[in-house]
Amino acid sequence: MKGLELSRGYFEEFGLPMLEKEFPDILPFLAAGFVGSGSEHYGFDDEISKDHDFEPGFCIFLPNKNIISERQEFLLERAYAKLPKEYCGVKRQKLSPVGGNRHGVKRTADHFLSAVGKANGELSAEEWLHIPDYALAEAVNGEIYFDNYGEFSRIREKIRNMPEDILLKRIAGNILIMAQAGQYNFQRCLMHGEPEAAQLACNEFINSAVKTAFLLNGKYMPYYKWSFRALRELENGKELAERLSYLMSGSNFEKQTANKKSETIEVISSFFVSELQKKGITKAVCGDLEKHAYSVNDMIKDGSIRNLHILTAI
Repeated sequence: MKGLELSRGYFEEFGLPMLEKEFPDILPFLAAGFVGSGSEHYGFDDEISKDHDFEPGFCIFLPNKNIISERQEFLLERAYAKLPKEYCGVKRQKLSPVGGNRHGVKRTADHFLSAVGKANGELSAEEWLHIPDYALAEAVNGEIYFDNYGEFSRIREKIRNMPEDILLKRIAGNILIMAQAGQYNFQRCLMHGEPEAAQLACNEFINSAVKTAFLLNGKYMPYYKWSFRALRELENGKELAERLSYLMSGSNFEKQTANKKSETIEVISSFFVSELQKKGITKAVCGDLEKHAYSVNDMIKDGSIRNLHILTAI
């Protein structure tokens, strides 16, 4: 059983009845769900994942405003702690009085402050440019069971919808890295007789390609150890993942393999050129990713963001 399934079942059988019976007066101001750090909040957990932080549990989110008293918060914490200690054969971990770090009673403000550095999700342009993809992914992952007050969902949607100019800046920077590392430096390193450096260039190309694939799909790349699993779930992601995986394998010391990798880089580059053109965010009409990167950057409407170094968001 996946963590998402375990959590929802536990919430529906025990959590929701507890809230409806014991806290009807504050229920209109609460939100509940299963979100945050950890593979289980993405649906990526497996048998190996169960060796830590795997338990039946969920989060109860309190509003930022001073609506719920400290006494009510304490009673919520105590009620959560009293929920059954085992569900579907899985035991709850020993929790602190406030419900532990990942589950239990939390303030909406504290959740988003921890995830993106802003309690209300109002990120400045500079913050949008520099916050890591995985942090944004973590802020909008998982599942919300209900949000009666609506505050949690409003902040979540703010973070989910990256401003267009920031999105273009991130795409432009990653496309430029792909051009420099894949279309240029990979072959240059091989010509210099440095196959190890060629693989490092290949890795830079791969990392930026994966990030770009998520951005073009309106999503954020999760933490790197889950990136390929998540990539395969995107539209056209499975084929892209297979080609990127090939670039990680084989020895660059072997000329035939190195040449095949170079060809694969061009195939992948052509794929991204096509995607950029489909979305109408490039005016370039060639296969040179560098030209497309600057064309994407030129699409940025805000001059202060457009004129920043193209790699500012990388």
